Amino acid sequence: MRIGIVCPYSWDVPGGVQFHIRDLAEYFIRLGHEVSVLAPADDDTPLPPYVVSAGRAVPVPYNGSVARLNFGFLSAARVRRWLHDGAFDVIHIHEPTSPSLGLLTCWAAQGPIVATFHTSNPRSRAMIAAYSILQAALEKISARIAVSEYARRTLVEHLGGDAVVIPNGVDVDFFAGAEPKPEWQGDTIGFIGRIDEPRKGLPVLMRALPKILAARPGARLLVAGRGDEKEAVASLPAELRPRVEFLGMVSDEDKARFLRSVDLYVAPNTGGESFGIILVEAMSAGAPVLASDLDAFAQVLDRGAAGELFPNEDADALADAAVRLLADPERRTVLRERGSAHVRRFDWSTVGADILSVYETVTAGAAAVAADDRATGLRARFGLARE
Repeated sequence: MRIGIVCPYSWDVPGGVQFHIRDLAEYFIRLGHEVSVLAPADDDTPLPPYVVSAGRAVPVPYNGSVARLNFGFLSAARVRRWLHDGAFDVIHIHEPTSPSLGLLTCWAAQGPIVATFHTSNPRSRAMIAAYSILQAALEKISARIAVSEYARRTLVEHLGGDAVVIPNGVDVDFFAGAEPKPEWQGDTIGFIGRIDEPRKGLPVLMRALPKILAARPGARLLVAGRGDEKEAVASLPAELRPRVEFLGMVSDEDKARFLRSVDLYVAPNTGGESFGIILVEAMSAGAPVLASDLDAFAQVLDRGAAGELFPNEDADALADAAVRLLADPERRTVLRERGSAHVRRFDWSTVGADILSVYETVTAGAAAVAADDRATGLRARFGLARE
């Protein structure tokens, strides 16, 4: 099958949607399918052979953060050329309502289109008002996928219609098989995310940290991600700052080793999350998880059975839970075992197969319509009536 996948966000700025698209493309390539991904990217960005650049993206406020998107006449021309050259059996657009390549592709494409909706937002009058602009493009979509029940709810409330829920995927064995790194072990708390994006919740964790470190004098916080490190620890007493170690951006391999090493992974995100791929990665690596009780996080963690939850933005509750878990290796072992079993439902062997089934359904439907149109044309040409 010839599969065209559209990424709305810049390939050179890592994020959950980009990782999802990358892993999905590579899963299908391993199965023998021909895959091309169209994505915004700077001219000097190294790209995998299956990624086609649609040109440089620009930063745009979107979904509570700043996304790097690509939109305009030049981008539209590149979309049309990519569609023409690809001659795809199915086109898979991610975030078709964002002002980026997905919407441009939806307007230009013909044939079966599958759309995945990642965003979870409160009910937005602006997005509802935009429906009249988006309607013509959205009506061309053959099948809709939402990565969670909360992304599906956003879609229904803002745009109408419905979607099948297929979660984000993870290569579970890649994380489970990583080697722990000794220097990242030993009473360590882990956090991965953009340091200066408030909704990722690092400020909440920083407010909890003095109480955690007072109870656990040997504990350390390890932070992986880009951002202003000095600003991140500015609220901490000076004597505690050395107990926060910033690792910067880490490779996929080091991320897996990081999650295999820490005693506790904390996800203090405050909102705007439709899924929680980092939680799935942490469970895959066997890290006990403590997360804010966002609806999407609660669903990923099996309502607290596969990881513990604390009230959103409650730094004291976070600190109390972290201290208790760090002092209780048996509880952490239970969470590791439950998480490792629960996470298998998010492995690409399951998620990829479900997405492929959607592709096969829409392409079969398109073929049936085309065959019926050809038969109708022949009957009209030869003056034959339909029986």
